[in-house]
Amino acid sequence: MSRGRNLALLIDFGSTFTKLRAVDLDTSEIIGYGQGPSTVATDVTDGLHAALGDFENQIGDLPEFEHRLACSSAAGGLGMVTVGLVRELTAEAAKQAALGAGAKLTGAFSYGLTPDDITEIEAQAPDIILLAGGTDGGNADVILENAGRLAASAVACPIVVAGNREATPDAQAVLEKAGKPVTVTANVMPEFGTLDVEPARDAIRKVFIDRIVHAKGIDRASDMFDAVLMPTPAAVLDGAKLLSDGVPGTPGLGDLVVVDVGGATTDVHSVASGAPTVEGAIQHGLPEPHCKRSVEGDLGMRVNAHSIAEAAGLDVIAAAAGVNVGRAGEMLDTLSGDIEHLPKAGSEEARFDQALAATALGLAVTRHAGSLSIVQMVTGPASVQTGKDLSAVGTLIGTGGVLAQGENPAATLAAGLADPAQPQSLKPKAPALLLDSEYVLYAVGLLAAIDPEAALTFGLVHMHAVGEE
Repeated sequence: MSRGRNLALLIDFGSTFTKLRAVDLDTSEIIGYGQGPSTVATDVTDGLHAALGDFENQIGDLPEFEHRLACSSAAGGLGMVTVGLVRELTAEAAKQAALGAGAKLTGAFSYGLTPDDITEIEAQAPDIILLAGGTDGGNADVILENAGRLAASAVACPIVVAGNREATPDAQAVLEKAGKPVTVTANVMPEFGTLDVEPARDAIRKVFIDRIVHAKGIDRASDMFDAVLMPTPAAVLDGAKLLSDGVPGTPGLGDLVVVDVGGATTDVHSVASGAPTVEGAIQHGLPEPHCKRSVEGDLGMRVNAHSIAEAAGLDVIAAAAGVNVGRAGEMLDTLSGDIEHLPKAGSEEARFDQALAATALGLAVTRHAGSLSIVQMVTGPASVQTGKDLSAVGTLIGTGGVLAQGENPAATLAAGLADPAQPQSLKPKAPALLLDSEYVLYAVGLLAAIDPEAALTFGLVHMHAVGEE
């Protein structure tokens, strides 16, 4: 292969597979793919070599790459615990910061930490703890109390402090005196009802790069790529943001939602203000982040397949697949018992898998989107909105293996649309349905860090209208 081409190698160290996409940035062409089993538990380079070998089998000798960038959700991703003050306020703000940074939220605690809370946090052994609490000039006691209890605990992971700025120096001092690694950043809620989660997200990503990459053993392969930039979910969210916003001179797609149906979780990303579109609707609760990510840990297509059936009813999924409940139960056991199992095309198992995916996707988007309710006020009934209004979003993008490889992605994605039977839900009403059938959203997010214009062009070319992929 000739030298001098502007080529990029984009690597995703996944929990199950290490995946590669090689891209010609001048033409937006994918010049090759590669995949190998992730081997973080042994030597991460083994999985990367297998993926590169798969790539070479397709194209011959590896070309010269101008850029070699990576993201990772290996070894279960970036496990994170948040500690805040009031569950609905600073604790919720901390949660949004954690999820937006690409973390997997393993625990969320509010108010003062109890001995049982500390025991639970120690047992979870998180990769990072985000300690928040109090507006600037507000409550300082709880964050200092929690800092003291974390300092006295056995936790050894990095702690990001993002709370009351007047209390932060004392909290930092207590933690550092106990030998805990500490990163200080801006308050996630500097004023009541005001979110400022981007500094905390940036701090979490930096800790991920500086410390977690080493802890996961990924730096053992550092001579094979230039940098691990971020957790994989953060790369997907960055890719979604770029596709939505565009770059100067090239418009993006506008407000959009991305749904990633995976084996362990179903993730939803939205890039939209979420402001009310219903005339006179009153926004209730915290303002929603423009770029929001939610993770539904009970809606995984393999690991948590039984949870999907419990949430929706196995009989409902069976009816959608056109099978009886008994047979549906057998197939559910098969799918959940083998996370790498792929149903045979055209089989009743494939129909059941699609019905399961549609159910997971529909539930996940419903949870991510806001809702309307009618509340009786002194002046009469009023429409109250909780969460983001996604009804006017113009694009819904599906990604993940079951969508890319499934037989009817249009029907699966349609489960994420507004349903007249659920008028209170603010899910998208009539978006364009696109498919990330080549699994490149993570690559778009990685490329956005070095060449946003080329990343946008590449992403737009490879988002396919459903039915045209």
